[in-house]
Amino acid sequence: MGKVRKVALGDEKFEKEQKKKAEARREGKKAKKRVEGVGLHGGERTAVVEGTELNAEVKELLEKVESGVAAGKEIKKKKNKGPRTRGKKYQEAVKLIDKAKLYPLTDAVKLVKQTSITKFDATVELHIALNPATLGEKTDYRGSVTLPHGTGKQVRVLVADDTIIAEITAGKINFDILVAHPTMMPKLAKVARILGPKGLMPNPKTGTVTTDVEKRVKELSHGQVNFKTEPDNPLIHMTVGKVSFEDKQLKDNIEAVINSIGRGKLAKITLSSTMGPGIKLAVE
Repeated sequence: MGKVRKVALGDEKFEKEQKKKAEARREGKKAKKRVEGVGLHGGERTAVVEGTELNAEVKELLEKVESGVAAGKEIKKKKNKGPRTRGKKYQEAVKLIDKAKLYPLTDAVKLVKQTSITKFDATVELHIALNPATLGEKTDYRGSVTLPHGTGKQVRVLVADDTIIAEITAGKINFDILVAHPTMMPKLAKVARILGPKGLMPNPKTGTVTTDVEKRVKELSHGQVNFKTEPDNPLIHMTVGKVSFEDKQLKDNIEAVINSIGRGKLAKITLSSTMGPGIKLAVE
């Protein structure tokens, strides 16, 4: 049988007050549990149980969380970007070009230099749209051309051997073009997953798999470049030199590309410099 607690008559009022205080503490703990961690975890929202009283400080914190402010930090909203605005230099360069005009090659070359807006020696690019009717059932079109004056970029051409393959495996790629003898292809298959995505895997279609590797290296080192259309569009993009080239050098390179592809296949040609506006070229 448990102990019997003796209570004096004068203690009843004291006990009632103690019970009220204990009840208040329990209610306070319940409210605290409902808001513990508010705003500390991204994406969390708090639901307040009906009938639970929250103090002013907690209410303020909840309001901040709902309005996008948590833990004293405002959540930055992404600004909607408006239409792209070109720089002042570009706008001035565009004014020099008649968009409705097809420029003769001589005039186009002079204009592409005048409209170059970069501080560095910009690349001169040729963008060619082919006539789909001339391609027949082909889904793509590719070829190669030797630019008489090169592209202005030093091209590193190497011949695949065991040492080169070991370097590729180790993550070292010190070349722009890799040429291989057919007998090396089984070994190169081991690094195809590395070279393939970079467009460096030797391929018979591009002439980088050949029995005469020395001849091919010389051709590629002296300005021969490969070209092909985009996967889903009959468009070819090529580098044909630098703005620092002489007019004749650029003309020779462009004419070499046009002759290699064939004038009958051309639908539209646009000439431009890096970051510069396009100039429509007349194909004579």
